[in-house]
Amino acid sequence: MFDNFFGNERAQAILEQMISGGRMPQTILLDGPEGIGKATLARRFAARLIGGAGRIEQDDLSLPANVELLAEREKWTAEKRSDDPFFLSSHPDFVTFAPDGPLRQISIQQTRVLRERAQFSPLGGERRVFLIDGLDRANEQAANALLKTLEEPPPYLIIIATAENAYDLLPTIRSRSVPVRLSRLTEAEVNAFAVARGLPEAGRRAALSGGSPGLAVSIDLEVYDKRREAMWALIETAAAQAPFGRWAAQSEKLALARSEKLEGYLKALYLLLEDMLHLQQGHGEVRNADMSAALGKAAAGVTLEWLRAAVQKTDDLMGLLRRNIQKNIALDAMVIELRTLAQSARA
Repeated sequence: MFDNFFGNERAQAILEQMISGGRMPQTILLDGPEGIGKATLARRFAARLIGGAGRIEQDDLSLPANVELLAEREKWTAEKRSDDPFFLSSHPDFVTFAPDGPLRQISIQQTRVLRERAQFSPLGGERRVFLIDGLDRANEQAANALLKTLEEPPPYLIIIATAENAYDLLPTIRSRSVPVRLSRLTEAEVNAFAVARGLPEAGRRAALSGGSPGLAVSIDLEVYDKRREAMWALIETAAAQAPFGRWAAQSEKLALARSEKLEGYLKALYLLLEDMLHLQQGHGEVRNADMSAALGKAAAGVTLEWLRAAVQKTDDLMGLLRRNIQKNIALDAMVIELRTLAQSARA
């Protein structure tokens, strides 16, 4: 229904019906896991409404120029980013607002720009479309400021917001939005996507993507393997299946890699723990297939309680990411707590 968009036929059909039926909500919320194409679908939808698909696609945050721009802005001071709030608008009637800065948040300064630009009438047709990509990354001030626009939007303005979890948003924002849920693609669908794109190691990318075509494209397998090696050392040490020195060596490397974000390591850790759970319980696909034997051995040596605790500790660290915590110190504490739990289970 939408050109060059894979999967989520139901979500596509809902948006298609909005266009063909002429009943257009002014705020649409696309929610679902990372990398499944929420922003891509939003851009395709906008192109159907206002035209200029080529210009709209220049706002794709995964394009090298935009990746480089966001990386450069991370080095700016908070004051400089406040004076120059981030947004993209290659098409005059399409504006993209997205998380900015080292903590990747949507700021109140960005929502103020949104409110100001919402007052401008369309230049090329009857509608303007604003994409807020990652609304669940808005801080409390920004979310409250956005409400003023959502409550009384100009008649020509369509706001499309994306979020990984709609329930991370203020209830008042959810109540003013028409939700459209996007789901993970099957591994076969992602594999077909990767093959169609000519991606190297398509099968491995599909397995590691967890049903997210965006992740299948963006994952750097060399970087992932390095992070996986570190997290595997963490698991073996935390499960008391290796001496503490095995983790200490990795911890020292992490302390020196200051530019590396903790989030990437935690995502690799999630995949390893998920595989261990599948192997221990005897169901589910192993996504790190090249490590099946080692993962199975480790899974046999820990309890289900330990796996639950490991996932909970990982969740806790994910929740602290916006506080800019120190990677090695946070992970050291996790290893010690889980190692104690593993040793107690064997006592």
